[in-house]
Amino acid sequence: MKKLILPAVLIMLLASACSPTPQPVEFGADACAHCKMTIVEVPFAAELVSSKGKVFKFDAIECMADYLKDHAETEFAFQLVRDFNQPDDWQDAKTCSYLISDEVPSPMGAYLSAYATEAQAIQMREAKGGQVFDWENLLIYLK
Repeated sequence: MKKLILPAVLIMLLASACSPTPQPVEFGADACAHCKMTIVEVPFAAELVSSKGKVFKFDAIECMADYLKDHAETEFAFQLVRDFNQPDDWQDAKTCSYLISDEVPSPMGAYLSAYATEAQAIQMREAKGGQVFDWENLLIYLK
């Protein structure tokens, strides 16, 4: 019986170590997986987690979009962005709305910010101007 317990525990540990899980960004220390700049601005951070559990952190949504273009063959379990209005919370990139506005500069110069809802993106557009996108159309626009 004891001979079976150790292998079972090892298998469970290995399985849990490989499960895809988002990781916290260490602002001021972590580097962007695309442009290699240090990630410092919380509202613009983004993260990808592959289906194999590898984490890729980004200093800007536009860096994550470029990375996705260059790694189309990779399967991602998570595509995450920060809500500009609530930057401590990760949001599913696919369900957010995005604003490109010259009045909201982002780290890499695309003037791109994310919002948890379309209503929030429209409200910011009314205040700052610009254009609102969903995820799919944003990726097309950024090509």
